Amino acid sequence: MRCIHMLYIGALLLLGATATATIFGSVRGIIHDPQHRPVQGAMVMLKAKSSDWSKTADADASGNFEFNAVPLGNYSISVANPGFAQAVQSVVVNSGSEPVVHFQLKLAGPNETISVSGTPEAAPTDSATPTTTVNRLEIQRTPGASRSNSLAMITDFVPGSYVTHDQLHIRGGHQTSWLVDGVPVPNTNIASNLGPQFDPKDIDYMEVDRGSYSADLGDRTYASFNIVPRSGFERNNQGELVLSAGSFFQTNDQLSLGSHTQRFAYYASVNANRSNLGIQTPVPQVVHDATNGYGGFGSLIFNVGPSNQLRLVTSLRKDYYQIPYDPYPNDIENNPVNGQYPSIGLRDANHESDALVNFSWVHTFNSKLLLTVSPFYHHNRANYESSLNDTPTATTQDRSSNYTGGQVSFNANVARNNVQVGLYSFYQHDNQLFGVIFNDRSGNQPFSATEHGSGSLAAFFFDDKFKVTPWLTLMAGMRPTYFSGGVAESALSPRFGAALNIPHLNWTFRAFYGHYYQAPPLTTASGPLIQFATANSLGFIPLHGERDEEHQFGVTIPLRGWALDADNFRTNVTNFFDHSNIGESNLFFPVTIGQAVIRGWEVTLRSPRIAHRAQLHLAYSNQIAEGGGAITGGLTDFSLPAGLSVLDHDQRNTLNIGGDVVLPWRSYVSTNVYYGSGFTNAFPGQPYPSSYLPQHTSFDLTLGKDFGERYSLSLNALNVANRRAQLDNSVTFGGFHWNTPREIYAEFRYRFHF
Repeated sequence: MRCIHMLYIGALLLLGATATATIFGSVRGIIHDPQHRPVQGAMVMLKAKSSDWSKTADADASGNFEFNAVPLGNYSISVANPGFAQAVQSVVVNSGSEPVVHFQLKLAGPNETISVSGTPEAAPTDSATPTTTVNRLEIQRTPGASRSNSLAMITDFVPGSYVTHDQLHIRGGHQTSWLVDGVPVPNTNIASNLGPQFDPKDIDYMEVDRGSYSADLGDRTYASFNIVPRSGFERNNQGELVLSAGSFFQTNDQLSLGSHTQRFAYYASVNANRSNLGIQTPVPQVVHDATNGYGGFGSLIFNVGPSNQLRLVTSLRKDYYQIPYDPYPNDIENNPVNGQYPSIGLRDANHESDALVNFSWVHTFNSKLLLTVSPFYHHNRANYESSLNDTPTATTQDRSSNYTGGQVSFNANVARNNVQVGLYSFYQHDNQLFGVIFNDRSGNQPFSATEHGSGSLAAFFFDDKFKVTPWLTLMAGMRPTYFSGGVAESALSPRFGAALNIPHLNWTFRAFYGHYYQAPPLTTASGPLIQFATANSLGFIPLHGERDEEHQFGVTIPLRGWALDADNFRTNVTNFFDHSNIGESNLFFPVTIGQAVIRGWEVTLRSPRIAHRAQLHLAYSNQIAEGGGAITGGLTDFSLPAGLSVLDHDQRNTLNIGGDVVLPWRSYVSTNVYYGSGFTNAFPGQPYPSSYLPQHTSFDLTLGKDFGERYSLSLNALNVANRRAQLDNSVTFGGFHWNTPREIYAEFRYRFHF
């Protein structure tokens, strides 16, 4: 044990930085002439489709070329050589992927033309991970997705993802990882923050991985969101002003600036938002539900030389949410005798803040070796505050968490092996304040309790992709982790995978088996707080980490630019993380449930640009999320029935179908249709007798037009038909939750040079 502590301290001293669960991939290729002979010395240019980022290389004597440290995204590759027609292909780079392209050049004719061939691989053929990539244009055009606190860029594109009781859920779980430039943003807390980690308008690409992680990617099992931020390479002394206004007195505004040279690029933005419709309400009417916030974002990239790049990302956000309540005393929730969740006497609010600084040094030794070192600091705060006159109790729960650490990763592409070795580590310190004022005439004295906690995590990782043949890749990795906080524990997480690509058809079959360990929150209870819990027939057991075992297999089928992906997964969980509250207060505590089983299958479908106008996407999930056993950590105020029973966020069928169509006169229309079969009904009977709440559907629509190069205007309508349904009746912020009503707003964009 002492040896592990020494390794951890040494790692922090070593870590003037960190490096990656990466945003980088590599691109390899070979160039032949019409007689299939290698073309030596051909000039190859790799250029991003969404910016001015580019790299060049020359083909070697065997006609081979390679680009290392390529950020994920969409690219074009052009090849030029005297005597041959110029050739261009498109390629998609995912993090950790290594797409291979083949050029067979044609002899130059009297009227030389550019030969454009092939469609890019829709998904990597050397990975076992199901992946969804969403780009900046899709975020901008998807109805509602570019608003500061929107999660539509996830829920509209990623199967099995939805927002219920104000929290994002994917594959039946809460815990997801946000990464920026490939480095995880540490956050061990559960169900205390609302909205995304970053403003969607600051994102260039978002890569979403759903399980089957390589050893470098981490342990938050249910999804990881790997963000490539706006960099400035897409701008040349340009700025953009975004203004919007609409129903519920909403506005989402941003001013951003960016530019670049050959060696330097920067991007900076500030944003502000407000609305009278914030989080999901416990009744169809919108009452006490205002929200507002502001933030800023910055990205700097400096190419010191051909082998060294420095990257800096900073972000800051502050948000305020009123907590809605049910104002009707005769509603079933407010029944004074057996009310399911009385909220009529509450006037609460949640204040959140988040700050991040992430620095990365990317060093390329040669085309085969890459080192990334990334130190970081992350501050996260969530303060739940009540009015002093709340009944029956006025509660306060303030939490601030500070994380300092880093990640370092070394990548080697040697022979048929793609090896990654590294360390991810952080130190965490939490301050928490809990308070209750009793306004129920019980005579109980008010109390407040302060808790201070600290902890640390060190995770080493080793991962190898071995190309047995050009069509078969085997993967193996190991991630030993040590955590010390309220408890001290360690885990050894092996991971194995395979990807089989069928030649000519280009179908890719994949399989994975692996283990994950998720560190627990530092939440604890003592003194007056534990006395209050005891008075409510509760106990508190120290929280241990969640341990997951995942099986997954799937297939990707590309056809003429279309991409169909299907997968089947099963996750067996020990110490499943969830959350509960103390009595009728809004003091929320994480809990761990003895076991959970989440299983299902998913389908995604993405189209090419049909007739140069329409592009479609589909995401479908059929899943079952069940839990059972004793409460093994946190509050012990309830127990589950014997065996497995459905969890409160279980929804069997979730479907999103959307797309956008380019119209004449530089205009477009985009849409998304969402269908949910209904979440678990916590109180079968009146008004909903079934064990599941009603199914629900919503339809969103955006109509936009560009006026020249500088001006754009869009009209957006969310839940166009204003179809309302109760989503869930589990208890979190404000009690029960209905889907949001119809929203209509207009957005104006002005682009300018400075």
